[in-house]
Amino acid sequence: MRADARQNVDALLEAAKAVFAESGVDAPVRSIAERAGVGVGTLYRHFPLRSDLISAVFRNEMDACVQAAEAIEAEYPPGEALDRWIMRYTQFVATKRGLASALHSGDPAYEPLADYFSTHLAPTLDRLLAAATQSGDIVVAVDASDFLRAVANLCHAGGPIGAEEWRRAERIVMLLLAGLRATGID
Repeated sequence: MRADARQNVDALLEAAKAVFAESGVDAPVRSIAERAGVGVGTLYRHFPLRSDLISAVFRNEMDACVQAAEAIEAEYPPGEALDRWIMRYTQFVATKRGLASALHSGDPAYEPLADYFSTHLAPTLDRLLAAATQSGDIVVAVDASDFLRAVANLCHAGGPIGAEEWRRAERIVMLLLAGLRATGID
């Protein structure tokens, strides 16, 4: 891909992420193109279907979440790295509410995202859990995919995520993390 085309795709993904967060995934594509500073034709050239754009935004955000784990692991001890990454994942999930309804709509265009999720995010959490277990920071074994789903369910329990709802989601996820440290739970 040419450099200018790559810039257009990056601008479209950032614009779509912002517009989806503000207005949902059914927002007019013209709004996304305008925010990205490109024409609607450019948007459709790169993303012929709305599902292509939604999938690309979701993949891009998953990749950013996975990359964040590497930086967090390098900077913090295992238990704290696990906590910080789970909170980063919580933010990812909470801000993707509009995407969640599209992704769970039954549209076959989104089916590959389940594999992408399980081959990118779950292994990242597996690695963090293993390190935290080895260091003794957590004592309860948990399946990474189950834990990711639990966090996602906690983040999507209500209406729109405002400041108060975000704080509530954070507190609940921190309680879930605390459960990994509790003895006597199997």
